[in-house]
Amino acid sequence: MDHSRVPVLEALADFHRRGDTVYGPPGHRQGRGVDPRVLEVMGEGVFRSDVLSLNGLDDRRESQGVLDQAQELMADAVGAERAFFSTCGSSLSVKSSMLAVAGPGEKLLVSRNAHKSVIAAVIVSGVEPVWVHPAFDAERHLAHPPEPDDVRQALAEHPEAKGMLLITPTDWGSCADIAVVAKVCHAQDVPLIVDEAWGAHLPFHDGLPAWGMDADADLVVTSVHKMGSAVEQSSVFHLQGDRVSADALKQREDLLGTTSASSLVYATLDGWRRQMVEQGHELIDGALRRARRLREAVAAVPGLRLMGPEVVESGLAADLDLLKIVVDVRELGISGMRAAEWLRTNCRVDMGSSDTCRVSGVITHADDDRTEELFLDSLKRLAEAAGAGAVDGGPPVALPPPGALELEQVVLPRTAFFGPAEQVPASQAVGRIAAEMISPYPPGVPAVAPGELITAEVLDYLRSGAAAGLLVPDAADPSMESLRVVAA
Repeated sequence: MDHSRVPVLEALADFHRRGDTVYGPPGHRQGRGVDPRVLEVMGEGVFRSDVLSLNGLDDRRESQGVLDQAQELMADAVGAERAFFSTCGSSLSVKSSMLAVAGPGEKLLVSRNAHKSVIAAVIVSGVEPVWVHPAFDAERHLAHPPEPDDVRQALAEHPEAKGMLLITPTDWGSCADIAVVAKVCHAQDVPLIVDEAWGAHLPFHDGLPAWGMDADADLVVTSVHKMGSAVEQSSVFHLQGDRVSADALKQREDLLGTTSASSLVYATLDGWRRQMVEQGHELIDGALRRARRLREAVAAVPGLRLMGPEVVESGLAADLDLLKIVVDVRELGISGMRAAEWLRTNCRVDMGSSDTCRVSGVITHADDDRTEELFLDSLKRLAEAAGAGAVDGGPPVALPPPGALELEQVVLPRTAFFGPAEQVPASQAVGRIAAEMISPYPPGVPAVAPGELITAEVLDYLRSGAAAGLLVPDAADPSMESLRVVAA
């Protein structure tokens, strides 16, 4: 296929050249009605390119096939049979994917280290989740993807399950053995869905972990805004084989997705695909070289502990995306949350993720010598300041032991979430059934899902974490002084 073509961008350029006047949405009329104070911050180009597909990028009947052409080019670029764009982020794409495989009352294997959007899909759909617990790294206090044997055992115990949802890479860059998990699923003739939100770049360089389509996954979801050059909410479904119906997937996405899709998302997805086909290997090659230099330099800074290939060598993960620079800061006597706050305040550096133990930054093809130097210099300044006692360590967080986060599911998530509930003081929550998601952010993986039995260890972790600055945005009471539980 001709990957110099960018159907959405070309249609947008044609729209500008024609000078069409639109008498429908958006009401700002390509920026003419926008408050000048808004334009001063955002620029005119954003609004000029905010055009509907219907009677905008394409005609009333969409007879030009602008979006279809762009999606066909994307599929060809990454080695998928079909590709579909989504303008609602992978949070919605994962929901649509799950609904294309399993329906109300049906079972689906799900990695328990799933993002809150996956748990939300379980709640909305009425799917019965069969949790496949991740490989817990006690030393680093983080979760790596489940191992193939765990998936095999879960399928043996639940042969009626309709498929498996696997999350890889994790927020911290560790990866599953997708190929073997796919073999396990396909041996039972069920599909493997891969939530590869952090892996949009993987098809374009052989020095990166395996790309889901190459590893025989049936359906892969990517968030192009995370590691690519598209704007926020840019997501793509990639499909191959016949275990997942393309028609069912499109219908489920239509059920959940917006009817006012953003041309800004479509255009940047289209342009990113062209960029990666033409220059991707070279650009990512440069990013990998930059990341290797940074990793070597960060590892030499006293008090900083870099997560590296040892997690693969020890069997905790199948692979690691080296573009993720994950740095444990506990030896500095501070939490990752306090480290991130100090870096923002004192260095004007915003890290990609932070939790009780670590901070994480991502290197992409967009980085240059300046951002590389700033990343390293800022971490050095942090280490020096912490060593001098100039960084407030904050109160300690009661990190639960391995296995303590594997809570017992006693009621279906949907039943617990929508059923009668009450807000009780934290002191009365142990032994009660959660009626809400409680997701420390980032990475947004629920420590407690609706229907799970609340334990003392998890409650201590959440309460001490909240006191130390842990963000819990989805709980009814983010302070964790009270919890929403199933009514007695």
